[in-house]
Amino acid sequence: MKRLIRYLMPLSLVVSSSVMAESFQLQSEDVAPGKLMGNAQEFQGFGCSGGNRSPQLSWSGAPKGTEAFAVFVYDPDAPTGSGWWHWQMVNIPKEVTSLAAGSGDAAKGMAPTGALTIRNDYGVTGFGGACPPKGHGVHRYQFTVFALPGKLDLPKDASPALTGYMVRASALASSTIEALYKRD
Repeated sequence: MKRLIRYLMPLSLVVSSSVMAESFQLQSEDVAPGKLMGNAQEFQGFGCSGGNRSPQLSWSGAPKGTEAFAVFVYDPDAPTGSGWWHWQMVNIPKEVTSLAAGSGDAAKGMAPTGALTIRNDYGVTGFGGACPPKGHGVHRYQFTVFALPGKLDLPKDASPALTGYMVRASALASSTIEALYKRD
């Protein structure tokens, strides 16, 4: 019987954390799962002429113990061998559960107080919209919010890879909207 309890205890923790993670949900008025994004979320530069505007995002159902959030936008289909980081904002205070459209533009000062925005793969601090190579087909853009047990101690010039590692290593839960974009 003791052996059975020792076996079932870790299993019950996995089940309860999975249930908790399922209640953590990301929503957006501007991007939708499996749907093509509009020109507002296209980059301006690299041959693209979009609005370069980060979408509105909101989340709910953060698990107990959440003390901060992080938001990432990543394109796993970029022809780089390592994907493309479009946006990383970390140390979003736990009281903040939404970002208005355009919050990724560092010049507008719309980021929550205390949040840290990481330089994206365009070399710019803030949001960089979709801009897949012409004729490269549909790319997936993963908008993910992470619930964190505390703020991360990252240098201001942290690389996207280091930031991704630190966030994923400590995340309590995450929720993703995978939107699409294609440039002909």
